[in-house]
Amino acid sequence: YAERLVPRSYIDLARQARRSYEQQIRLIVEHRKLPEQSLDENIIEQWLDEIAQMDSNNFQGNIGVGEREGRIYSSLVARRHALLSHGIGRSGDINAVQPKAAGSSLLNKLTNELVLDAIHILGLRTVTHALVIPMATGMTMTLCFLVLKKQRPNSRYVLWSRIDQKSCFKSILTANLEPIVIEQTETDCYLQTNVSEFEKQIQQLNPEEICCIVSTTSCFAPRAIDNIQRLSQLCLTHSIPHVVNNAYGLQSTKIVHEIEQSKRSNGRIDYIVQSTDKNFLVPVGGSIVLTYDSQSFDRLSHAYPGRASITPTMDMFITLLSMGKNGLLELVQKRKVLFTLFFDKLSQWALENNESILSSKQFSPISIAISLKHLPNERLTELGSKLFTRRISGARVVKLGTKQKIESYEFTNYGAHSSSVQYSYLTVAAAIGIEESDIDIFMKKFNDVYQKLRRNETLDD
Repeated sequence: YAERLVPRSYIDLARQARRSYEQQIRLIVEHRKLPEQSLDENIIEQWLDEIAQMDSNNFQGNIGVGEREGRIYSSLVARRHALLSHGIGRSGDINAVQPKAAGSSLLNKLTNELVLDAIHILGLRTVTHALVIPMATGMTMTLCFLVLKKQRPNSRYVLWSRIDQKSCFKSILTANLEPIVIEQTETDCYLQTNVSEFEKQIQQLNPEEICCIVSTTSCFAPRAIDNIQRLSQLCLTHSIPHVVNNAYGLQSTKIVHEIEQSKRSNGRIDYIVQSTDKNFLVPVGGSIVLTYDSQSFDRLSHAYPGRASITPTMDMFITLLSMGKNGLLELVQKRKVLFTLFFDKLSQWALENNESILSSKQFSPISIAISLKHLPNERLTELGSKLFTRRISGARVVKLGTKQKIESYEFTNYGAHSSSVQYSYLTVAAAIGIEESDIDIFMKKFNDVYQKLRRNETLDD
């Protein structure tokens, strides 16, 4: 019919363009894989619009007489969510299909498949299931603990390799479990897993009373990657579940390799939890849980009560298509190169200023710690605040002797992951998305503030 109004040759050109767009989408849905190259944002936006039209609240003439009909008062909110208002899942399963929301259900299912493909691309090829959860890492870990607790009703303890990050510790307490804190051991200026203490605690406690062991991969230096392989073997030997806190570890090829080797050597890992924002450059609010079997996956998806927000899922869907396979790999490789550059620049600076690097390039492949032994003790915290006022965010000063109480648990040298650290220090990170110019500007401003504080000069904001 359009050919009656516009010359056929022009219509054919438009039809070919349309078929090209449809072919790209068809391949993604058919193979459930990321495209090699990034998808144009216009195509993603058109696709989202078509997906939204599959939900009942967007049907022309639809009459909703239920208590939840996907109505949105604000047009701004409607546009912000691409008219996808039904969320994901149903009351009994976060991964279930909704009759009223075929589009939202399709988006949810496909995104989980694309995330799994991204995980395989990054190197975790033995993982079989991925689930985007609309909660940040801490609450998602609590959900994992509750699932495991249900399977082990007599359990009450969690063996926890100390990491001074509140949400990880509080996730155990929120699940009404009792953490057994395993202190780190210091070796060659970095902190490593005290495997022998884990073995001792397992022998002293009844393994059936241990809900799980929690290990951590990515963390603030000088803490190194936990010895995932040894802990996985312990869990296998004693039939104890193992949860890996991999908050921002997907961006590190070293961390991914350690996890993959642990599984390939037949170690036990039940759940791997990671943040969406820290690994894939999306807003805070989501996490990804990885499993190696359908039973663990089903238990987790069935445990989430009620429907859930589609926002973290949609953010991942848009971002992964915008990156494509090649874009994702380029980001990870670039981060790896810039970490080495950052580490070398700080090492040279430390040599020139009689300070020390307190972390391992090999076993702490994202975060770097540098001593502050020549700064006046009363001005240590000022370093962090002065850097922040100079638009340097993310640099953390850990002051020797800091104590922190979380409920009934008290930690000495909190922030340092160990009660026996010898120096106050500064940590920085070369995380995904960092640019070389960020490193250069940081080095200049850090050196300027450090030198003035070392001379005990007054700094203006």
